Amino acid sequence: MKNIEAVKRAAVLTEALPYIKKFSGETFVVKFGGSSMGNKAAMENFAQNVVLLKSCGINVVVVHGGGPQISAMLERLGIKSEFVNGVRVTTKDMIEIVEMVLCGSINKEIVSTINKCGGVALGLSGKDANLMKAKRMRKTQKETDSNIERILDLGYVGTPTVVNTEFFDALENTPVIPVIAPVGFDDAGNTYNINADIVAGVIAGELEASKLILMTDVDGVQTDDKTLISSLTTYNAEEMIKNGQIYGGMIPKVETCIEAIRKGVETVHIINGNKEHALLLEILTDNGIGTMIFE
Repeated sequence: MKNIEAVKRAAVLTEALPYIKKFSGETFVVKFGGSSMGNKAAMENFAQNVVLLKSCGINVVVVHGGGPQISAMLERLGIKSEFVNGVRVTTKDMIEIVEMVLCGSINKEIVSTINKCGGVALGLSGKDANLMKAKRMRKTQKETDSNIERILDLGYVGTPTVVNTEFFDALENTPVIPVIAPVGFDDAGNTYNINADIVAGVIAGELEASKLILMTDVDGVQTDDKTLISSLTTYNAEEMIKNGQIYGGMIPKVETCIEAIRKGVETVHIINGNKEHALLLEILTDNGIGTMIFE
């Protein structure tokens, strides 16, 4: 039995070797989010995967979310959250709490877990080293009765405008794994809460990363009968959005993927972060476990 298990492990390593050689020296941007962030075992598994990829010579940039943790903290403080089209309206008072949760407890927990697993993680937000400037997000909505378009006030919700790519370039080929909280700033000193998928996509595009990996709570893009679609072109993905096959919360994720590819990212992957060794199975095996999107 031990010999059989050893042979299986050797087969796995043999399968991974071509991918390790291919991606050594490349940059991967990984968005860590979903329910796996609240699971210590899943977080440690993620950290182990990131450290292994870094050990293979891959420049890994981690961007994390934190929506459920923010909601929990606001509830503890007796502050109600309002969502408009899936976006949390963030008031002046709330942005301080958002920053505290994202840049404090969540960021440092991920950093410490990666370090515990043998990595050298550095926790940052968009405000550190002028990493990410942002502007207030502008969204509009048409009134159903009059068809008049009105501007939505989302408060301190932002979209990235400038990424300090020189900072990331300086970390290439060093042991450091940057872990980014999705908080940005503007020239007036305002702080903005930014969707983590968007931050990861923008960073990946600006760095022309080899891969952008979005870790979620679902296996990837699926057909109407819940069959996983293992690969998609950007054209097919856009068609699926138009005809309603891609819907709900998967739409902004796929749109982020398409935009990243148009900015120079080679492939984008949507995977289920709750699966054990999800990162390694998607990147270092022949079949993968999620959906890969490419030009």
